[in-house]
Amino acid sequence: MPITETAQKNHDALFPNHQSTLKRTDPEFIEVFDNFAFDEVLRHGAVETKTRLMVILASLIAQHTLAEYKVMLGAALNVGVTPVEAKEILYHSVPYVGVAKAFEFLHATNDVLATRGVALPLPGQSTTTPDNRFEKGLAVQKAIFGDRIDAMYAQSTPSQIHIQEFLSANCFGDYQTRTGLDLKTRELLTFAILLSLGGCEPQLKGHIQGNTNIGNDKTFLLGVVTQLLPFIGYPRALNAIACLNDVLPGAS
Repeated sequence: MPITETAQKNHDALFPNHQSTLKRTDPEFIEVFDNFAFDEVLRHGAVETKTRLMVILASLIAQHTLAEYKVMLGAALNVGVTPVEAKEILYHSVPYVGVAKAFEFLHATNDVLATRGVALPLPGQSTTTPDNRFEKGLAVQKAIFGDRIDAMYAQSTPSQIHIQEFLSANCFGDYQTRTGLDLKTRELLTFAILLSLGGCEPQLKGHIQGNTNIGNDKTFLLGVVTQLLPFIGYPRALNAIACLNDVLPGAS
């Protein structure tokens, strides 16, 4: 099964002048994978190249697949993802995957950027202070989820209310309020992270509704799942589609 012209063209756009060792040692695998990931899959869903690479990076962080992340980070930079955007994808992942997974990705990202002559640190993107991070984070939560946030606070017991406050001040105040990525993109990245983690279906359903609330509809989200399929496998992709159908029933 030769690699199709389309697959080779799309691969070369991401990895110009790349000489694959696996193409020599595992040619049958490369032919099957490249034809699927760089041709067949790309025929489905209106996800433009830059966005596709951004959600793939978020997914790879969630899966803790460092080697593939470094390869795809290079591809992302090749197709127009900026250093600031790449760093913001990584920072954005921290409240969802935890610093234990994200820590080595910080060093790897810095190494990749350094090899490309990018001066570090990058320009700051924070928009909050210790005094207003809770207020601004809560405002972002409500912009995405509406009255659901008030209900979550009302339903919290005194011993658990601090978790809701952490979500507002830290997850949303410290991270979601940053510049470098817009809110619609950040919510899309959250969707990619949660479906790639697996076992987060309740949170995934909540963020499916959040995505819909700010303009990422079911058809687009299904396209994102499709683009991630070669990287996450069928079980997590099918679970994500089941969540989509539960939250947003009807054809897509």
